[in-house]
Amino acid sequence: MPNNLKNNQKSLVLVILGPTASGKTSLGVRLADKYNGEIVSADSRQVYQGMDIGTGKDLAEYELNDKKTPYHLIDIVSPNIEFNLAKYTKLANQALSDICARKKLPIIVGGTGLYLQALVDNYELSEVKPNEAKRQELESLSRDDLYLRLEKLKPDFARKLNNSDKLNPRRLVRYLEIFEQGGELPKKQEPKYEFLLIGLNWPDEILRERIIKRINDRLDNEGMVAEVEGLHADGLSWQRLISFGLEYKFISYYLLEKLSYEEMVAKLSDASYRFAKRQKTWFKRWEKQGRKINWVNNQAEAEELINDYL
Repeated sequence: MPNNLKNNQKSLVLVILGPTASGKTSLGVRLADKYNGEIVSADSRQVYQGMDIGTGKDLAEYELNDKKTPYHLIDIVSPNIEFNLAKYTKLANQALSDICARKKLPIIVGGTGLYLQALVDNYELSEVKPNEAKRQELESLSRDDLYLRLEKLKPDFARKLNNSDKLNPRRLVRYLEIFEQGGELPKKQEPKYEFLLIGLNWPDEILRERIIKRINDRLDNEGMVAEVEGLHADGLSWQRLISFGLEYKFISYYLLEKLSYEEMVAKLSDASYRFAKRQKTWFKRWEKQGRKINWVNNQAEAEELINDYL
């Protein structure tokens, strides 16, 4: 299928987004199989090698009808190495350009709102480079102290932050790093592509059930605890593992005997559900800013949208 719009001006890029456990990977792969596409991941943790089960890479799902769907930005960097938004957008844009040049349909799949929005809205990122000394100083502060420091420096900006930003120490550190060096936040530019955004969502109670079921599957059948043990045995510190949050944080606490197994499962389930709610809040805010997200319930509805667009 030709990868362009009727006006032949910009290549079409499909985006499959939604909260954790909503079924994005499965839908993305099935659409890639039907429309001659390739997947570009928009997940801030799936870039890391060896972090497979906890991040939900579900690499087996990329094989469909005796064919493996090509994917990009998965397993590209050691978990000991810092990976940030600037690196992501550079590599993702390279992948989109390469896929379009080969007349394939790029399909961005993920739930990391910051990565998705920066890529789709084509942000011009801040030129302020990470400052290691400054970053070490900031990372020693608590999340609340980081927010108070940001509020004192940029009160209007701090008050407008959503919960996803307020609760993310890494983002607060980056905001302070930029502002304290006199930099500016990213600005939108004219998009390079024509984006069709398709969102997957479930009622809250069903989403919670899906999240809990997936956590139990990964713990009971996929060896998620062993994955975290292996990463630590390979040299990843507990502090670094905990910084990745969710599965890696709570399983690390369990392995450090700070939580019982039952406490670990309960806290991980609750934290994962709260994370999904924050993802949904990000997407709603993006819609309020003017970005059209087409919410669907199944593959047939997604295909109808794509066919109308093409």
